[in-house]
Amino acid sequence: MNKNESKYFNTAIRMDEALITLLEKKDFEYITVKEICDTAGVNRSTFYLHYENTSDLLKETTRYIIDKHLAYYEIDKERISLQFESCRREDLLFITDEYLTPYLTFIKDNQRLFKVSIKQFNSMHMDEVYNKMFEHIFSPILVRYCVPEAEREYVIKFYLTGVFAIIMEWLSKNCHDEIETLIKIITDCIMGERPISV
Repeated sequence: MNKNESKYFNTAIRMDEALITLLEKKDFEYITVKEICDTAGVNRSTFYLHYENTSDLLKETTRYIIDKHLAYYEIDKERISLQFESCRREDLLFITDEYLTPYLTFIKDNQRLFKVSIKQFNSMHMDEVYNKMFEHIFSPILVRYCVPEAEREYVIKFYLTGVFAIIMEWLSKNCHDEIETLIKIITDCIMGERPISV
């Protein structure tokens, strides 16, 4: 990376971080270019050198968060969906240490990023990210388990909502409990190892 690329990259990160800071306090629709520039410590001309408008920056910031998240996984992300057709059904389970450890580590290390992503779910178009995951990961897995197409969205929402509720409770405690504890709770709940008696 040459000096100009490095400078561009550093400016982009400052803009991403500035927008994230502002998104913690207010909805995207109310954030101005001036606020972003003031928070990032750059002038308006620098902003418009990089972006056409605030929506352009928001797309980049969303990509910044997703890339940061994906960096926690030591798996071949390009080939993972191709493996669904040929691997054993037991290998299709994502409720394992291999997948939960990097996911929960990312959340623990980046609590504010995760909270912003949840708070600004619609404006950051995280639904598009979910839809891609459903199409390329969740749906092919459910096909292998012979879940009828009409039921797949319901089934995956059931599992994801449960895991999400556990994570939100963990976040409310500033991720105080150990990751291993969370993995055990999630695994027990999903795999039916933890019956609830009333």
